[in-house]
Amino acid sequence: MKNWIERLSEFKLKQQPVALVTVTKCYGSTPCVLGSRMIITEDKEVFGTIGGGKLEFLAIDQAIKALHENRIIESGYTLGPEFEQCCGGKVEFIIEPMNQTPELFLFGAGHIGQEIANLLIGTPFKVNLIDSRTDWFSEKELDPSINPCEVSEIDFKTFRDVVKWGKSCYVLVLTHNHAIDFDIIAMALQNETKFLGLIGSKTKKARFNNMLIKEMKIEDGMKNVVCPIGLPIGGDTPKEIAISVVAQLLQVHYGTNNK
Repeated sequence: MKNWIERLSEFKLKQQPVALVTVTKCYGSTPCVLGSRMIITEDKEVFGTIGGGKLEFLAIDQAIKALHENRIIESGYTLGPEFEQCCGGKVEFIIEPMNQTPELFLFGAGHIGQEIANLLIGTPFKVNLIDSRTDWFSEKELDPSINPCEVSEIDFKTFRDVVKWGKSCYVLVLTHNHAIDFDIIAMALQNETKFLGLIGSKTKKARFNNMLIKEMKIEDGMKNVVCPIGLPIGGDTPKEIAISVVAQLLQVHYGTNNK
């Protein structure tokens, strides 16, 4: 695949997740050469080849896994009878998921919200800092990497439309108003997110849980909402709370929360 750089650029412009498979080593007789590449989409659309046959089918399956888990995978196979080939060689390749930058939609640009946004500068996260208070951002000096978004309490559709829902979507809810918090949580539970967190106490969580089940008919209630947010590392200042929350987001992103 000679035009793989151009092809990857096209997918990047469309913000479409893909996996890049690159052959890193070839030993003996193999159906591919060092540097052979293949791009796979989430729908298993394939561009390029690493030799075809069972090896390629396994690479495609591994590529889908890399996309779902958003992590790099290294694999190697000896091409014997189980591959229905008599090459006897060995192929090693690396699979890299692309265009899955985690994006945070942080509702509530108060003290804690601003601290979280600032702490995420220089991390993989793209940060959208969202608030419904009129002219709230007019006197705020934000880093250019932080995207300020003003939404309207009069038209709740603006809350929904500001979010790019999906498996790279992280949502934090910490607004100035509990009623708004609830509406955002109810909305987010009906869309796809990688992480959904709410600032608050166990009492607030229990109250929202009952309201979601009884009023919104969401059977799981708060089951899929992290509340309270942040790792239990101690501290109650805005910066200390923000540090605990950012640590939790990075833990989820890198998959270390399951290790």
